[in-house]
Amino acid sequence: MRPFDYIRCATVEEACAVLDARRGNARILAGGTDLLIELRRRGAASPGALIDISHIGSLHAIASLDGTVRIGPLTTHAELSRSAIIRREAAFLAAASSGVGSPQIRNRGTIGGNIMNAATCADTVPPLVALGARLTLRSVQGSRDVDIAGFFEKPYKTHALENEVLASIAFPALPQTARSAWIKLGRRNALSIARLSVAALLARDPRGVITEARIVPGAALPVWGRIAEAESMLVGEQPSATLFTAAGRKASDVMIGMTGRRWSTAYKEPVLAVLVRRALEACC
Repeated sequence: MRPFDYIRCATVEEACAVLDARRGNARILAGGTDLLIELRRRGAASPGALIDISHIGSLHAIASLDGTVRIGPLTTHAELSRSAIIRREAAFLAAASSGVGSPQIRNRGTIGGNIMNAATCADTVPPLVALGARLTLRSVQGSRDVDIAGFFEKPYKTHALENEVLASIAFPALPQTARSAWIKLGRRNALSIARLSVAALLARDPRGVITEARIVPGAALPVWGRIAEAESMLVGEQPSATLFTAAGRKASDVMIGMTGRRWSTAYKEPVLAVLVRRALEACC
């Protein structure tokens, strides 16, 4: 690891100013659970500076006000999984956070880091896409809001500018009729990176008819997104095993249409279909 400058910032404004001055030659340090490992890797490029934002209090909060839930990007996975607000308003986000890494990682890693790292296996991103989350990015030029569904360019690459800091994550509270589910498939039960995952949400009317459906797979598509073709099959229908099985197959078809057939498709095609079916069943 080559030497670099370490700069600890006390405010978002200070972090934005330093990042702008060091544009293109600095990295943000929040929880550091991915970044520090990356910097230790043999041959890895070292930044000129690490900008530590982990002590900025305004970036560390969970609140619900006027039908909107706001999460500070420095909120840890452990805090998300325990939060009464998140458990009530977005249960599948709490469930996803509870399965990230180990207890040590969950106590240090942040939701902002999970988003900005943009790894295809990121656990919190599929629920956030399903929730219609919006991100607030800050720089010395001001603030801008972006839809998380359009924020990712490709794995490990976002549309954030070099001088922008993630300042907030917000999403509308779900209707009382909505139920959500999160399913993650890994090679083991703990310290597991997702091979495939599914965030699903269903809302139903008093007769049990599905009025809204959202399905977002993880580690399956080039970038995260809802499977509109499968969702449209569900709206207006009564839940059933046959319906959910068909929606799962449609999700697999969409995945293959976007990625083509590769060495992993023989495995992912049937498994994604089953995970979608199980997630929809869990919503009921």
